[in-house]
Amino acid sequence: MRRPGRTRPASPGAPVGDPRPGVGAGAPRLGFRTGDVVVVTGAGSGIGAATAAAAAAQGLVVSAWDLDAAALAAVSAAVRATGGVVDPHVVDVADEAAVRAALSGTRSAYGPVRHLVNNAGPSSATELDFDHAVRLCVGSVRSVTRAWLEQAPPGATLVNTASVAGTVVGTASDWYSAAKAAIVGYTRHLAAHRADVVRANAVAPGMVDTPRLRGFAESPTGQSVLARVPSHRMATPDEIAWPILFLLSPLASYVNGAVLVVDGGWTVTQ
Repeated sequence: MRRPGRTRPASPGAPVGDPRPGVGAGAPRLGFRTGDVVVVTGAGSGIGAATAAAAAAQGLVVSAWDLDAAALAAVSAAVRATGGVVDPHVVDVADEAAVRAALSGTRSAYGPVRHLVNNAGPSSATELDFDHAVRLCVGSVRSVTRAWLEQAPPGATLVNTASVAGTVVGTASDWYSAAKAAIVGYTRHLAAHRADVVRANAVAPGMVDTPRLRGFAESPTGQSVLARVPSHRMATPDEIAWPILFLLSPLASYVNGAVLVVDGGWTVTQ
């Protein structure tokens, strides 16, 4: 019997009071059916890589897509090292033929694809032509989603990666804000008009500690933005992956058309 006022020691490697879950044996179970298949686009790094690892830890078969073959191979090896099942595909999500080929390959090997995470897209720090960028970001999300829905099984779920830049005017480029706002709108359209075949939601991350964003975070502008985050830090990729997995999961069975902001409280300060 423990004495009043005594606390158990934190698990090894976890700072006291740190609520962040791992992706291994201690990960919370979210009710997925073992062996169900999820496609994760942009799985080679950052949020996509973390989502692939978390999904595999839930017993899902992960069809991991990315343009960077080397990065994809590294992520796939890491997933397999933990006992996960991964089906890697080097895919340009703007290439409809490549998208359909990857979907077909995964279905042939593992069965119907029940879940989709549309996460691929260029960095907010990239300078792109406005029209091209919006077509690339929004058009690819729509293209992948439509191809997937043609053979999606009952109980299909979808999460699109948007951004707080799509809901709040900040420092992001015009194309990035417009594209992410359009992804929010497209997600809500799916929720309203395709609820018979899919439950669609989005996450809107704030600043995430990834190689893509690290340079911006260290700049004067980035430091100014971080200073207004009540949590006083950037998110880890895992801290975005777990909300994505929650929205995909049966635990969120009545959540449809939601945009889950995951930004450490930044938007409430704007």
